[in-house]
Amino acid sequence: MQKVYLRKPKAPADYTNQQANKIMHFSLQDSLPSGHIMALNMTFGTLSYLTSDATGIPRLLKQEQFTNTEMSVLLPLLELFPYYCPYEVLYAGFYGGGKASEESIAAARQHLDEAMAEGIWDQEMRPVRCALSRTRLKMRSFNIDISSILATGYILLIAGEPDKEEEYEDTRRLASRR
Repeated sequence: MQKVYLRKPKAPADYTNQQANKIMHFSLQDSLPSGHIMALNMTFGTLSYLTSDATGIPRLLKQEQFTNTEMSVLLPLLELFPYYCPYEVLYAGFYGGGKASEESIAAARQHLDEAMAEGIWDQEMRPVRCALSRTRLKMRSFNIDISSILATGYILLIAGEPDKEEEYEDTRRLASRR
């Protein structure tokens, strides 16, 4: 006979604290207009561009969903903004699931140096570059570009807030689904 186990329900405070830790907020060092913020939901892989009006009511302007692979390269770029993100940090994040420790970054730096000496650096970085390419396409809807810095790494470039026409189209599309 098969045994059945019931999970003990979590206390509401525990659940709230866990959910708060899984949503990260980025103001991008005041590069966004006042009252605008980006929220990265680590559980669902969604990046949301939010604004609040004069009354303080939040409003969703844009949202994109990212795969785990795309999240592993997006997170270091967001965390290091406005500075560039070195190749070894992206590599360590990519193969470490997004979060990279000092030890894993040092190991990635050593590995990439050895790959450069052996002439296989491009081959080692190809999966990371592919993930960055897909992430770059999704970030363009936020008017944010991921730019390569020769022999150094990558950096986020902010062009402004999302287009109002696209916001209107998104709202109209959602309304038509109801």
